[in-house]
Amino acid sequence: MLSPAALRYWSWTHRWSSLVCTLFMLLLCLTGLPLIFHEEIGHWLGTEVQAPALPADTPQASLDQVLAAAQARHPERVVQFASRPEEGDALWFVTLTPTPDPTQDFKSIAVDARTATVLSQRPVGEGFMHVMLRLHVDLFAGLAGKLFLGCMGLLLLVAIVTGIVLYAPFMRRLHFGQVRRERSARLKWLDLHNLLGSVTLVWALVVAATGMINTWADLLIRYWQHDQLSALLEPWAGQAMVPVAERGSLQQSLEAAQAQAPGMRLSFIAFPGTAFSSPQHNTFFMRGNTPLRSRLWQPVLVDARSARITAAPALPWYLAALLLSQPLHFGDYGGLPLKVLWALLDGVTIGVLGSGLYLWLCRRAQARREGSA
Repeated sequence: MLSPAALRYWSWTHRWSSLVCTLFMLLLCLTGLPLIFHEEIGHWLGTEVQAPALPADTPQASLDQVLAAAQARHPERVVQFASRPEEGDALWFVTLTPTPDPTQDFKSIAVDARTATVLSQRPVGEGFMHVMLRLHVDLFAGLAGKLFLGCMGLLLLVAIVTGIVLYAPFMRRLHFGQVRRERSARLKWLDLHNLLGSVTLVWALVVAATGMINTWADLLIRYWQHDQLSALLEPWAGQAMVPVAERGSLQQSLEAAQAQAPGMRLSFIAFPGTAFSSPQHNTFFMRGNTPLRSRLWQPVLVDARSARITAAPALPWYLAALLLSQPLHFGDYGGLPLKVLWALLDGVTIGVLGSGLYLWLCRRAQARREGSA
């Protein structure tokens, strides 16, 4: 049983943690809805690239040919990343940028993995889905925006926990889920707010916690590079980036990485000098074939000159937690039915946030009326 002083403290904490984060959480819920169905929307808009049908036994083109075909479209740029879709091996997506450094100025080229033919240049950094993604991820403010949204996620967690504490004594006076329709509009909204909050409780905790973890991605990757990669790459410390003309066969590097991680599929490749690699290495990020392992990476560092394996470090626990949190946040690990469930719960959460804001406005209006009486 909470004392009157404790009740006031928990109520104050719940009210202000909710109010500070409500508008930003509403923005994240609204932008998150289309992102849940980004693949379906891409197919509907025709922005998803489909590889042409070829016989099943058509051999794969050399990775060197694929990258050469992509770079021929933008010879003034460098290849920063190359990736494969989660399902199938018929496509390569090649990212080209002005320099290897992190940037928002990049081109994405889709290349047929069997014929090394450029299929399309996907528009990047434009369109409705891009705006939704940037608002949801960083408010167009980069790392500062991500960390700010992480703080809002933490406040949401505080609001949820304090709401649970306050709901326990409230429930002793009412049946679970009861909405007092015969009372004032404010009381009806309060009952609906509590009911909807209890329905989405576990989901909101999971999404808020995983969303907060995702905002730390850049920092966690930098820490991994400093904590583990720097020790592995100490023999090459201070050396300049390997010039493109001196690099060995990328196809041989790919085959070496696949041999190092048998039974795993390639997720993406980071080339020398990029954020996920070193100036001396091509880094291949492999993933497993099981539902759980498919979300986890196995980095394999291959010397860019000799195409020989340098290291295959185990993924640290904090990066594993980050990678496992991403599908939980977007609900994209269980197919369309789970996406629909995520969207419904997202809609209910919008109702919780909106009703909480309405209750606060009603309380303010009532306080003003009492003060002027």
